[in-house]
Amino acid sequence: MQISSATSSSGAASSANAASNINKLQKQLRELTNELRGVAGQNMEAKAKAEKIKLLQAQIQMVQQQIAAIQRQSQQEQMDRVQAQQQAKADKDKPAAASAIKGAASRTPGLGESVDTYA
Repeated sequence: MQISSATSSSGAASSANAASNINKLQKQLRELTNELRGVAGQNMEAKAKAEKIKLLQAQIQMVQQQIAAIQRQSQQEQMDRVQAQQQAKADKDKPAAASAIKGAASRTPGLGESVDTYA
């Protein structure tokens, strides 16, 4: 039980950290998007504008990919925690199930024990 509670605590911390990172990245994404919108109204050469737009779009795409990667990692960690909990439960239940089967087998008479013989 101690192990699973420690796992849950670290899982919650990891999840909170992921959420914090996603919030920071979303803020950065909003700032980049606003900057991209503002480029249209700036007084610049067309070539410089195009380069700035291209750069901002690349930055936006990288931030979006970072958000997606954090979300995938968070989902994988959650699936790993669930699987570890299920495995721990199965491991805990396994000895009890094995002893129950063994006990039932020892109480069940064999073929020769249940046959009455008359001489």
